[in-house]
Amino acid sequence: MFNKLANAMSAFVRKFLPDAFVIAIGLTLLTMILGIVVEGKSIVEMVDFWGGGFWAFLSFSMQMALVLVTGIVLADIPIIHKILDKIASLPKTPAQAYIMTFLVSAAAYYINWGLAVVVGAIFARAVHKRMKNIDFPLLIAAAYVATATFPGGLSSSIPLLIATPGHFLEETIGLVPTSETIFHSSNIIILAGIIITTVAAIKLMSPKEVTVIDSAEPTEEKAIQNETISTPAQKIENSFILALLIGLAGLFYVIKYFADGGGLNLNIINMAFLCLGIILHGSPIKVANAFKEAGFVVTPIMLQFPFYAGIMGMLSGSGLAATLASGFVAFASAKTFPIFTYWSAGLVNILAPSAGGQWGIQGPLQIAAGLELGVKPSAVAMAVAWGDAWTNTIQPFWALPILSLAGLKIRDIMGYCIVIGLSIGVITSILMYFVY
Repeated sequence: MFNKLANAMSAFVRKFLPDAFVIAIGLTLLTMILGIVVEGKSIVEMVDFWGGGFWAFLSFSMQMALVLVTGIVLADIPIIHKILDKIASLPKTPAQAYIMTFLVSAAAYYINWGLAVVVGAIFARAVHKRMKNIDFPLLIAAAYVATATFPGGLSSSIPLLIATPGHFLEETIGLVPTSETIFHSSNIIILAGIIITTVAAIKLMSPKEVTVIDSAEPTEEKAIQNETISTPAQKIENSFILALLIGLAGLFYVIKYFADGGGLNLNIINMAFLCLGIILHGSPIKVANAFKEAGFVVTPIMLQFPFYAGIMGMLSGSGLAATLASGFVAFASAKTFPIFTYWSAGLVNILAPSAGGQWGIQGPLQIAAGLELGVKPSAVAMAVAWGDAWTNTIQPFWALPILSLAGLKIRDIMGYCIVIGLSIGVITSILMYFVY
């Protein structure tokens, strides 16, 4: 049944789902219309909110671009290729390959979501090199849907935020330790439930017949160029000592950062990846060339992230996000409130796909309502976090990096993502009723 549903859904979205950029434009116009109709704002006000938020993701966009490029550059090192190929050789059947790709990606998401953005795609391409009789879109979908496990990991944005002194709701809920969120038994149960459900869904969707779609991986190995190094400029460009010195300086900073109590974030990941890449490539010019070859993956981010930032500006400025979230709260009891919060967070996330930004909009409203009903702030925060990650499975925003690496369109994987997303939504809603 799952296989037929997945095939039908894939055929439908491949026919009717437009490019991810068109979806971003459509969501922008939809948010404008909702702000006018629901909140009574004028078109001038909505455009003003849109333009005011349009460049809010500039720093984040650069961080994500560097996560992708430095990840590719690091993975382009021969020893990394060998490690990936060794792990990728373990699955013997397509079904095993899909499941292992999901589990590898989920493990990376548990460590850090910035790392996971590239790990899943790189591993999927390594698997596809060895196993050509495989549904490559399903392989990429398996890597991508691991994003739904993100709230259960060590870099989960919302629980880390409310555990940090000075967070904007500290006067209301105080500091909420990660022992009550990330490492609480309820969170672990939900994480396990999502992993088991996704593995089962992937297994049931594994097609018997495959339409082969090639990855973006080159069909021929890059030729090894033995360029004669004769001029002083060429000697400097190819200097291992120069690469080693600057790379070690960066890694020293990374080690000192963690020794001083610093936590994982995108900036420190990018620093570590970049410096490791410089050292392992062996010369400045090799790193520069690797960056040039990997640069194609950042174009969708440069084009589309500003539009989602503009949507976030409209949601926040018009009050639409609060209205969408509060619509569910009116029907909730203390027992069902986390579930309704989960659903509302999933809905808001479709328009505003950013956990931190969404918590800034939705957090105060949900916390106030939860306290009134007697629901623990930790349960409310995790319900928002899980809801945000849930609809990431059908939101093109976070799929852009992995699609760029894979050379696919959103329509190629969305059919599979919808089926898995629905499965995750059902099991998480059930589990929340019993564990919160």
